[in-house]
Parts: sequence; C-alpha cells; structure tokens
Amino acid sequence: MTAMHTIYALSSGALPAGVAVVRVSGQHTAAVLQALCGDVPLPRTATLKSIRTRNGLVIDSGLVLYFRGPASFTGEDCAEFQIHGGRAAVNALLEELSQFEGLRHAEAGEFSRRAFQNGKLDLVEVEGLADLIVAETEMQRRLAIEHSGGGQSKVYAAWAKRLTHARAMIEAELDFADEDDVPGSVSDRIWQDMQILAQEIAAHIADAPLAEIIRDGLKIVIAGEPNAGKSSLLNALAQRDIAIVTEIAGTTRDVLSVDLSLAGFSVKLYDTAGLRETDERVEQEGIRRAREVIERADLILLLSESVGGFESLSEIAADGMPVLRVATKIDQPDRRWSPDAADVFISTRTGEGMDRLLDAIARHLPDLSGRTALALPSRRRHVDSLRQALRAIEASLAGEHYGLDIRAEQLRLAGDAIGRITGRVDVENLLDVIFSEFCIGK
Repeated sequence: MTAMHTIYALSSGALPAGVAVVRVSGQHTAAVLQALCGDVPLPRTATLKSIRTRNGLVIDSGLVLYFRGPASFTGEDCAEFQIHGGRAAVNALLEELSQFEGLRHAEAGEFSRRAFQNGKLDLVEVEGLADLIVAETEMQRRLAIEHSGGGQSKVYAAWAKRLTHARAMIEAELDFADEDDVPGSVSDRIWQDMQILAQEIAAHIADAPLAEIIRDGLKIVIAGEPNAGKSSLLNALAQRDIAIVTEIAGTTRDVLSVDLSLAGFSVKLYDTAGLRETDERVEQEGIRRAREVIERADLILLLSESVGGFESLSEIAADGMPVLRVATKIDQPDRRWSPDAADVFISTRTGEGMDRLLDAIARHLPDLSGRTALALPSRRRHVDSLRQALRAIEASLAGEHYGLDIRAEQLRLAGDAIGRITGRVDVENLLDVIFSEFCIGK
C-alpha cells in the first residue's frame, strides 16, 4: 500500500440494495468530486447531485458528502456517493473512478488502516470496529461498542500513564536524590500503586474467558448414547433440519454445529456421534471427534432415553465439566422417570420441557448484572500482552535486591507490552493480520 494513492470502494452491503455507498479517500478526493459532480459540496453537508462521467453521461443521481481531512474517518479528504443500489449503477461509478489517475480500488481494511496510521483510531478501536460489523447478538454488539468507542483503550492508557509516572519518579530519585524538591522514598509513593496496578491487571486477565464467551459463543455439546435424541434436539433448537434423524444407531458420524442467540449471547451448539463401543471404522472416527469437542465445551447436554444412559456415561461428569442431564422422549408411554433422575425432562416431538431446557442453559451464561461497561480483553493478543506486562510489574515489585535502574527497566517493559495492545509500540508485524479481518470498503 502507498498513501499517495487515493482509494475507493463500495462500502455498503451486497447488491442489489436500496442504497449503495461508494467511499473515496485520499488527496485526489476533491478533484474527483469536481469532475463527477461539477463542484465540491460544502464539507459535512449531504447534497443531492447528478453524478456524471467525465464525458457528461449521467451515471445516477444521489447524495454526495465531502469530509475535509483531518476531520474524517481516515484523517484524509474523504467523500461518499450514496446512489441507488443497482449493480449497473454501482459498477458504472466504480468503473469511472478507476479511470482517474492516482486512484485505485481499496484493499480489505484499507480505510480503517489509514484511520489507524493517521491517529484516528488505535488498534483496540479498529478491532472493535471489525467485531461490530460482524456482531450478531446483543452482547457481541455491547462488547464491540466498548472497544470501538475507546472505552477499553482508556483503561490501557490510564495504566500506561501510571507506569510512566512510576518510572519518572524512580529516575528522579536516581538522578536528583540530593535535591530538596524531589519526592521522598520511591517505595513510599510508587510501589504501593504498582502493587494495586498488578492486581487490576490480574483481575482484567481473569475476565478473558467471559469475553471469549461473548465474542465466540458459549460452546454447548449434545452428547449421549446412540438414539438418545441428540440430532432431534439440535433440529428442534435450530428450528430447522440440520442433522439426519433415523432409528438406526450410529446415524450421526461427524460433529454438526449450529449458532443460536440466547438471552443476548451467542451459543454454538454441537451435535455429536453417539458414544458407545463399536468396531465400525467410520463410527469410531465420529466418536473420537465427539470426545475432542466435548473436551473443549463450556457445557454438556448429556441426553438419555433411560436412567441407565446417564450411568453408562458417568465419566463425562467426572471430568469436572458442567453437565446438564436431559431426559428425552418423555412423550412415550413406556418411559418411567423419577423426579430427581434428570435435570430437565423434554420431548422434541411435542415440545414439552423445551422452555425449561432453554432456561436451564441460560443459567450457565455469564452473569453481567451490575456491569455498566464491558471493558474486557477479547482477543488472545490482548491477553498475551497483559500477561507480559503483569510479569514485568511483578518482577519489578519482587526485585528489592536489585538496583532501582533494573526495576525501572521492568516497568518500561510493562509499559511497552500495554502499548502493543493499542498499537503505540512496535506493532508493524500485526497490522496485516488485523486489517485482513475487514471487508473491502471498510
């Protein structure tokens, strides 16, 4: 990429659509507007314009907006053409833009990358924007808003400021220890705050599993013996046919999954092969995959059509994994269940007990009551950098037998680790990975 080029792309959804938005950013933006619209609209004012080719042929009429840099999303001169969302009209405009010297089609995430490079967004805000675009549940939206709006970045900026202040006080004691206006002992003023900061970072890291569930979904595995009703339950919860259902044991050979939204959270539901001893090679592979996904689950729905089914698979519950025992096929007259034989009793045929099952699943979702903001570390790279910072602070706190200069260096390493989260320090190798998550035009 070169910043000298002006970039353009369709920034709205798939065509055809009611309205399509074509975005332009770069130093040639004003010239493009002059050529296509006859003049440059007043900045930040939606103006109805006839959009023409440079030969005077009308492409379409629509709203045109001009944002003069640096007061724009990218920090550069920007324009938006809001035209009718037919394929022919959009393709004609994109084709005309491609004819301008110095213009080229934007790459994935390039508008956001320029916003980062021009100081309009930091990396946490950029990642939050990417998450907001793909958010499907209310909790995913709230988490993405917290990140894209800068709430998370403010936390990290405050921590970095405290680390910088601590280093400054240490340097003052080292360089001006004999001066009367230098504060007293660093240990009295700094190390107590660093101890508190270490506790805050540790508590923040402990919230990472919650952020993972919000962002990636609660992983629920439906397990049980063959013909326990696993595939029927998956289809009932998805409200469509996902899995093949037959009376033949071993029908499900692979792990099937479906995404649901429950109480504002994303739930990833996995149907697995029936767990039993078998000599059939394909079914053995299905059972192996089932046990793999069970090991990574947040919750197991252990299904059985008889009390003995729970007993035969008792080793699943013994592993410490949260297990919800679900008695199935209760509509059949020969089923005799005692009230304490299972946690939930259902029939996918009649729908009986399904509401109670959903309520029981919802009780395993994170409790966010009392949280006014979701300042949580939502990505692995955030957690890795936070752990590096925490280790460095702890090393500084534990290094009384070292000199102050060594302990100050540990605090510098901690500050650099936090800086890498927002992109303030040494992140060039991360940029291609982060911005590749975006669609074209964002």
